[in-house]
Amino acid sequence: MNKIEHIGIAVADAKKSIAIFNGLFNSQPYKQELVESEQVETYFYQIGPNKIELLQGLTEDSAIAKFITKKGEGIHHIAFAVDDIVAELARLKAEGFQLIHETPKKGADNKLIAFVHPKDTNGVLIELCQEIG
Repeated sequence: MNKIEHIGIAVADAKKSIAIFNGLFNSQPYKQELVESEQVETYFYQIGPNKIELLQGLTEDSAIAKFITKKGEGIHHIAFAVDDIVAELARLKAEGFQLIHETPKKGADNKLIAFVHPKDTNGVLIELCQEIG
């Protein structure tokens, strides 16, 4: 793993949350993206070398909506940049980590993504990200 790529924050109302984070960061999101496969709308902020992703579920059965129902709004995941997501997934599986995705899929912000189950990471959902192309 190379670095923290971004921190994902689950929000119930993107418009309300964007107003909060715009004030906090004195900045606006540099990117908004709909990720239909995850039933989520994302908003990315660039804060120095770091990124924050706001995630709003689009349906009641989306992973983000279920997360908010169960745990409330807040930090949803920490994403790490990797050079070779397939190799990193194989390495983590060999180490005994439970993977939510055994093969990467297209995610937001021009990335291939896969998640490691929080049961094996002290309750923290870990996302692996590899830049596409």
